[in-house]
Amino acid sequence: MSTPLLFSTIEVSRQVFYRTTLSYAIVNLKPIVPGHVLVISTRVVPRLADLTGDELTSLMTSVQMVGKVIEKAYGGDGLTVACQDGKAAGQTIPHVHFHILPRKFRGDFFSQRMEEVYPALEKSEASLPKDLKESREQHYEPLKVDADENRPQRTMEDMEKEAAWLRSLFTEQE
Repeated sequence: MSTPLLFSTIEVSRQVFYRTTLSYAIVNLKPIVPGHVLVISTRVVPRLADLTGDELTSLMTSVQMVGKVIEKAYGGDGLTVACQDGKAAGQTIPHVHFHILPRKFRGDFFSQRMEEVYPALEKSEASLPKDLKESREQHYEPLKVDADENRPQRTMEDMEKEAAWLRSLFTEQE
């Protein structure tokens, strides 16, 4: 059995759909739009500056590869790629990661409200499971609870199904 993958302190191996030695991608517990995924460094470090050159290269190559597949799979016209590097930038989980959101010219939740994308990303991380919040609060000030708490959390079964489907898209490319 392979070593479990951690996103900060949460084991996310069952959500993984893409993996390299130094980075991986997971489906999101509370996606903002369909296809909202995360690309994460394998080594748990809080900031981009903490990564080695090889880790950063792997992470950015993974962002590029995953982005291409996500955009096509979800019928996107483009991507929003975001990394909140540090607490002051809105990072709520102390582990380097990029959000990838497929975007559409029409029918996109944010198509008329582009300025709301980044606050929504911050809110999505603020509504994580209690055990991660408690771990995170040891390092950061507690976050305010807001309307984002109402966004439904997906089941592990739903996330596993999406991860299996996305994993098959990468297998097709090889």
